[in-house]
Amino acid sequence: MRIIYSFNKHGAEAEYWTREIAAASTPEYEYFPFNHDPYINMRLYIRAQLLDNLYYQEHPGLKRLYGDIKKRINEIGAEVLLVDTCPPYHPEFLRRLNIYKVLRIADGPISAYDRDFAYLHAYDHILYHSRAYSKDMGMGEKLAYCGAKRADFWPLGSFEALCDSRKSEADILSNIRDIDVIFIGGLHLNKMTLLAAVRRSLGRRFRIHGLSSFKKNAYFCLKYGYSGWIRPVEIKDYVRLYQRSKIGINVHNRGDYTVGSYRLFDLPANGVMQLSDGGPFLGDFFSVGEEIVGYSDVDDLIEKVEYYLTHDEERKAIALKGLRRVRRDYTIREQLRKAGELIYQGMATKKVPQVLSF
Repeated sequence: MRIIYSFNKHGAEAEYWTREIAAASTPEYEYFPFNHDPYINMRLYIRAQLLDNLYYQEHPGLKRLYGDIKKRINEIGAEVLLVDTCPPYHPEFLRRLNIYKVLRIADGPISAYDRDFAYLHAYDHILYHSRAYSKDMGMGEKLAYCGAKRADFWPLGSFEALCDSRKSEADILSNIRDIDVIFIGGLHLNKMTLLAAVRRSLGRRFRIHGLSSFKKNAYFCLKYGYSGWIRPVEIKDYVRLYQRSKIGINVHNRGDYTVGSYRLFDLPANGVMQLSDGGPFLGDFFSVGEEIVGYSDVDDLIEKVEYYLTHDEERKAIALKGLRRVRRDYTIREQLRKAGELIYQGMATKKVPQVLSF
């Protein structure tokens, strides 16, 4: 089966996505990475209505993208077009593609009405990264309610570029870990209260890095009394920082209902013991209490941080089991193999289309 994996990344991310997606090919499932980021800025189509406007206006970047993806499909005789998070392909364009179309959604309820649900009718198959959605229903049920033809749970995973798969378990766990607690991620407004509380409790034992802006930094400092400046980290520095850290905090934009980020896998992949929100959904990914530890609120989080910082052997045991689980089940290579199986099963219930010549 020949699968084009279309995604939007740039810089170092584009390099390792392209490299690792291609390297995940097997005799059964051959992947062809296609980076659609250079054609048009994602901010121009980050909402479905914006994409519809561009399509109506016949945006030149969009036209080039559509011409090139059709050419690529024809060149390799692709049977599947797998599109990753925030799709640039208008439904009326997809309607003319006689190919099995798969949409991977990975931002959960915070973007679902902006750029997921509007496109369900245009795809044969939806892959969602987390079963969490809301207090009323899970993501699978919501997708069915919205009319998805087929939907399957497909978690994110760990890229080799963000860990060091060459190292043995012993090497990773024996690293000198001089950072007690770390968080690397976006400085979103709804994460600030928790991050600030942990910082007040732990002081400089807690390090924060990640994407921010001047306004968000200024707001964080003024509102929460943070005496520092949150700066981004180069991709090449993730591994170095994680492998110096004892405990990693994971916090999602809507807490339990958006659990499932890449950080969920990056932390254990580097031998970091992870404390995460996620509530009842955390067990979909790891064995709670053995491979990961959950927390219910900021007080619970701080209490558990202090506990595991003073119970080193328990922390190391959880970190080791988390590392083993990622290496067994959540490498990108393994996840793409699983995606191939899910797509194959989906195609088996639908007449396999013939690839059009363009």
